[in-house]
Amino acid sequence: MAKKAAKCAAKEPLVVASKVRAHIKSQGALTSGELIGAINCKVYCVLSKAIERAKANKRSTVKAQDL
Repeated sequence: MAKKAAKCAAKEPLVVASKVRAHIKSQGALTSGELIGAINCKVYCVLSKAIERAKANKRSTVKAQDL
């Protein structure tokens, strides 16, 4: 997993780190230093798959159903 996180680290962040940390803290848990990068990487992956699905369905609009 570390390789994937490092691979995505150069990409622009899509998640708001302070909001993620605040949510985790509100649930009584702690946030590791690697978490935000891993979440960002997951978001890129999910979006890429959604884009592929939309294109496969001959659409240029990515919809919620593509997730």
